[in-house]
Amino acid sequence: MIETAKKTETRLDGIGVSPGVSWGPADILGKSLEEPENVAISRTQVEEEKARLSLALVATRDQIIELQQEIADAEGENHAGIFDAHLLLLEDSTVLNEVLRICETQLKSIDWAYFSVVKRYIDSLRKISDPYLRERAVDIEDVAKRLLKNLRWSAENKDVGSMSEGTEIVLAHNLTPSDTVTMTRANVRGFATEVGSSTSHTAIMARSLNIPAVVALHRIPDDLRVGDLVIIDGYHGTVIFNPTEETLREYEELSRRDDALVESLQTLKGKPTVTADGKVMTLSANIEFVEELREVASQDAEGIGLYRTEFFYLREKKEREEENQFENYRKVAEATDPHGVIVRTLDIGGDKLLPELVEHPEPNPFLGWRGIRLSLDRSHEFRIQLRAILRASAFGKTRIMFPFISSVEEIQRAKDQLEITKRELEAEGIAFDRDIEVGAMIEIPSAVMIADHLAKEVDFFSIGTNDLIQYTTAVDRVNDRVAHLYEPTHPAVIAMIRETVEAAHRNQIWCGICGEAAGYLSLMPVWVGLGVDELSVGSSQVLRMRWAISKLKESSCRELVEKLKGIGTAGEIRRLCEEVADQAYPELLL
Repeated sequence: MIETAKKTETRLDGIGVSPGVSWGPADILGKSLEEPENVAISRTQVEEEKARLSLALVATRDQIIELQQEIADAEGENHAGIFDAHLLLLEDSTVLNEVLRICETQLKSIDWAYFSVVKRYIDSLRKISDPYLRERAVDIEDVAKRLLKNLRWSAENKDVGSMSEGTEIVLAHNLTPSDTVTMTRANVRGFATEVGSSTSHTAIMARSLNIPAVVALHRIPDDLRVGDLVIIDGYHGTVIFNPTEETLREYEELSRRDDALVESLQTLKGKPTVTADGKVMTLSANIEFVEELREVASQDAEGIGLYRTEFFYLREKKEREEENQFENYRKVAEATDPHGVIVRTLDIGGDKLLPELVEHPEPNPFLGWRGIRLSLDRSHEFRIQLRAILRASAFGKTRIMFPFISSVEEIQRAKDQLEITKRELEAEGIAFDRDIEVGAMIEIPSAVMIADHLAKEVDFFSIGTNDLIQYTTAVDRVNDRVAHLYEPTHPAVIAMIRETVEAAHRNQIWCGICGEAAGYLSLMPVWVGLGVDELSVGSSQVLRMRWAISKLKESSCRELVEKLKGIGTAGEIRRLCEEVADQAYPELLL
């Protein structure tokens, strides 16, 4: 067993953004952007400073391109696209012209001039309430950090590249995308940061690299030292500093049990997803990138229940071109046939803004121009995506799902655009599935209340619990002050889901759940009891979910949901669900 330091154990809770458990000695990264010395220069030195900036720009650009190629080779072009924005930021003429002006007029070193300009931009972005815009400050900081290091011709700042050999747990105030790209399973087994969100580039990279990670700890203990033992619990969003021997034994045992469980779950591959008393369900996977298909196949998911397409729109406009989207969708359709893929049309807005709209933020983006609203207002671009999806449907089972539906009129208008697109393809002699299924994502209370009407317009429902919970309870789950009120077991949320499923079945269509709550093992008895037909979860959860479903009886779960109708508190509902789950599959509940 690893020897523990004789220090007091400290536990901090944050947000688990990449599942798993790991432990090891800590390496603590310093501030990623440090202020250089304010050095005055003579007028004769100005040209020399300009030349130094030019050389640093070239060196930084080369480094970013090299990183981009590395991640493209390892994880695919979709992940590598994150660095397109870094290249644009590096060569931003507004920033560079202001830097040169300060150097020339105030006679300051190019290092200090660059830092002062960039720091002002970063500070301004961090004051904005929109989480997407706040995350962009991290990208600017990443670029600035690299350029300043190249200006000094030495690596004075501590970063991932200078970590001591054998480092396993990385702790920092924040990590930039390029920091996480340089991480590998060989020298980093987990990381935790004081800031961050589940939508940040860092979180996305952590999940892609399968490194356990926790963000939003708010603070790292001041007395923590390099080499101190740290446990990262990405399942529960907990970080334990200087664990006691008893705590470490608990996590070592948990890790052994988890490894044995994963091995035993392999026997479920190739088998149907069915309850103990014969109720058959569909268990599919959520994906964001084509590169995730390998994991989807290895975990034996029954197709893709949610293919998020926002990343086509968060990068350069050329990524949105029809051919690029078509090739991407075609690969997924072919890989998932005969189960199929549900492609969700653009769900931009809220905390994800189109690059061209970043300069014009909405006062309340989560109640604004997002999802199907934006697509209908930009019909030309909407039909480009529909063309790409339809063309892909000729290569494998493909379904279309419209997000953020709040009215029947929106569904009808979206279907009108789909029919226009079909006629265009027919006129061009391009093959597609003329009977392609169309679904609505149910994530707004108004959609639940008119679910019977919506069901007459579509072939299926898929419940997006992330937004449904948020809009039903009026809780912004990334707001620390109210995040504890974000309750999947709130009686109103359970009632909303019950009504949606029942409306679907009254109208002879199927209903699934594709939000994060679909993967909550403790809520599996509720989903079975409510008669949910399909669950779409992260690929790593598929076999665990199949095991849980196989241990439940639909009849008993129906009795549970009937009992829940008479309960008015989220805590009591959660307790009853956990009680049933713990009796059926205790080995899965970590």
